[in-house]
Amino acid sequence: MVFIEGKTRALAALWAAVLLWASSFIVLKIAFQRFDPMVVIFGRMFVASLCFLLVFKNLRRIDYQPGDWKLLAFMGICEPGLYFVFEAMALTYTDASQAGMICALLPLMVAVAARLTLKEPLKWRTVAGFCLAIVGAVILSSVAEPTATASNPTLGNFLEFLAMVCACGYMISLKKLTPRYSPWFLTMVQAFVGSAFYFPLLFLPSTELPTAFDFTGVAAVLYLGVFVSLGAYGMYNYGMSKIPTAQASAFINLIPVITLGMGFVLLGERLNWMQYAASALVIAGVYVSQDAKSKKAASTD
Repeated sequence: MVFIEGKTRALAALWAAVLLWASSFIVLKIAFQRFDPMVVIFGRMFVASLCFLLVFKNLRRIDYQPGDWKLLAFMGICEPGLYFVFEAMALTYTDASQAGMICALLPLMVAVAARLTLKEPLKWRTVAGFCLAIVGAVILSSVAEPTATASNPTLGNFLEFLAMVCACGYMISLKKLTPRYSPWFLTMVQAFVGSAFYFPLLFLPSTELPTAFDFTGVAAVLYLGVFVSLGAYGMYNYGMSKIPTAQASAFINLIPVITLGMGFVLLGERLNWMQYAASALVIAGVYVSQDAKSKKAASTD
């Protein structure tokens, strides 16, 4: 019973995380129209860091071992560090929906990396689910029509792919650290490393600092800092700590579908019947990849 309850909470946390991450593509697109991308990314990291300073004393379960700082630094540099550099550039060339689609490639990358580095089993059911989801993501991308906000979707999608490579490094290092550190402590490390990483970039000649207060832009940065950098990462890190890496990463496949839906409602993007069918494939792939009978899928609370 404890096992079931622990897994249920982990799955609920993963669902909440992907919903918030999907919304971040929409909010980032809006924020980039108001502020320079480097200002937006630093702002969200700084806001998340301030939130953690308020609750730092309440963070527990820290079992530091010699050399852990290297893995902690690598995790933070991968994501949010380099990840957001590539994603910020990607969203200046492609639209939110297409960038979200590229996320479907991440789970297979993580599953293979977890098999090689963490020795996690890679079952045929998981592989089949991932392949089904990737087919759906490819169809979504192939039937997408060019938009005024996607000046060079090929370049933008490639930059988003590089962001996924960084995300893969983050997830593998995160899984290695979760036995000794609480999910919220690791999220705090990401926020602090991200703030330190992006602060010098504010002074680059190419970075345009804001000269006026923009309510929509500020609201977008606050949302990204509190609900995405703090909430989404915290809940995903929690879910990742409770179930195998491959199954947790499978939820990333839901991001392109959710992003398309949000783009339809919030940005006026329209879906055709092929995109709806492809979205169903992605959801089916996530379902197939989950092995409900595996007792290794979660740990007790």
